[in-house]
Amino acid sequence: MLSGQVLHCYLLLHGRLSSHVITVAEAKRLAILGAIPEKWQIRERILPAVELPDITGNYIQGFLIPNEIEIMKADAVPITKQTASGNWSAVEVTEAFCHRAAIAHQHVNCLHEVFFEDAMQVAKELDAYLSATGKPMGPLHGGIETTMGYVGWVGTFEDKKDDLRAKVIEGKLVRELRRAGATVFCKTSVPLTLMAGETANNIIGYTWNPKTRRLSSRGSPGGEGARIALRGSPAGIRVPAAFNGIFGLHLSAGRMPYEGAANSIDGQNTILSVVGPMRTSIGSLKLLFKAILSQEPWFHDPLVLVMPWSDDIEMQTQRLIKASVKDPSLLTFAIMRHDSVVQPHSPDKAYNIDGGDGLTGQIALSGEGTIPQCFIQTDKHWKARDIAALNVQKRLYQKMYMEYWNKNDRLTGTGRPVDAIICPVAPHAAVIPRRYRHVGYTSFVNVLDYTSAVIPVTNAGKAMCRIDTHMNYLSETHEQVQSEYDAEIYHGAPVGIQLIGRRLEEEMILTLAEFISRELENVLK
Repeated sequence: MLSGQVLHCYLLLHGRLSSHVITVAEAKRLAILGAIPEKWQIRERILPAVELPDITGNYIQGFLIPNEIEIMKADAVPITKQTASGNWSAVEVTEAFCHRAAIAHQHVNCLHEVFFEDAMQVAKELDAYLSATGKPMGPLHGGIETTMGYVGWVGTFEDKKDDLRAKVIEGKLVRELRRAGATVFCKTSVPLTLMAGETANNIIGYTWNPKTRRLSSRGSPGGEGARIALRGSPAGIRVPAAFNGIFGLHLSAGRMPYEGAANSIDGQNTILSVVGPMRTSIGSLKLLFKAILSQEPWFHDPLVLVMPWSDDIEMQTQRLIKASVKDPSLLTFAIMRHDSVVQPHSPDKAYNIDGGDGLTGQIALSGEGTIPQCFIQTDKHWKARDIAALNVQKRLYQKMYMEYWNKNDRLTGTGRPVDAIICPVAPHAAVIPRRYRHVGYTSFVNVLDYTSAVIPVTNAGKAMCRIDTHMNYLSETHEQVQSEYDAEIYHGAPVGIQLIGRRLEEEMILTLAEFISRELENVLK
């Protein structure tokens, strides 16, 4: 059953829709719930968020058996070691995560597709392979519908009815994961159009933050962040990591395959869409990233760069870190405390070169209408020369930032430019529904095609988080964001930072993030 909070938000979203849209969305929502095995369906009343904001930890473990709890406490690295050695079977690991994902969905509304039976069959095949050969299928051994949140995509292939590709075509990334021995068992929720700071759509409603269920799980997609925060998966793709208290990696375009994945604005190449892993540890992030690169995805996706994982860069960074333990001045970071709420190089123009038709056209398929969280601007269609000029402008921004980064070697004392930038991910922790105001801290990373990692730091607390009533506001948006802070609602919300490196510096940023995370743990003990 759905909690009263989830059902209430679902009804709020659907109250103004046509009977046809409501019927299709309701059928899909019930199909998702119906795909959860009866033994995992929660029959008792789920406490509302006001009574139980945080459902992670001991609470969710109350639904599991001891063996499942043991598996849940492990991240992807020890899981692969245990399955490769045969100590844990792929079947029991898969069943544990399917069970937890089912419990997670019934609490925070985080799944779009459930295919646990298919996953169990794959797990049996992995176990059989290990038994027959004595070795795992791949480094991760240890045909489902895609809706993208659009009601008009239900029962179709990206809005095309009777298309033979429906439930057959897989994205190249999923294929590479399967080849590496991964078991795929569900799809998580995304916001309508993907262009939103919160995850909500007219199919399942709103996806809540499992750490504090009165706040958003972020987008896009919040469902994956919520599921991993509840340990309903050992690894996932894409990342609203900061709001859910987990680690995430934003890659530069070309490091991971995107071919075959559904996209809201396909053909918009000024700022390319990217995918990035997220997990509860940096080690798991590294494992997943290296496993995908080991499948040589550049032979299957024309936009993937021929860049295997660089052990040399990883070791070089580790040597630098080791030296900095004795002499901290050898490692330097730039600190960006705030962005003055100024965004001169906003990606908004790139996302609206078609006048919003790519998004509104999909929404119009069912007549469902948009939702308040979507960032859609209906504007004029851009001419080819205007798009070319925008691409030139983006390149100039990239060149300008590159030169600025290079020149700060005169300020660091190491003879090198700063190794990375530390900055916020957003002007708040998670966010109260419909109050996501500012994307400036992440949008410049997209424009510059930088690499960034999210590192969880702490949780908001009523005692330590107080509003400065004498603050000099930087802008109207700043004042609005500050005025919307509620100490009671935000209590317990995860707080993370963003570690930013230059383009294609994934190995370096992951290694630095691992070091910073370890140091933070020592300080906060």
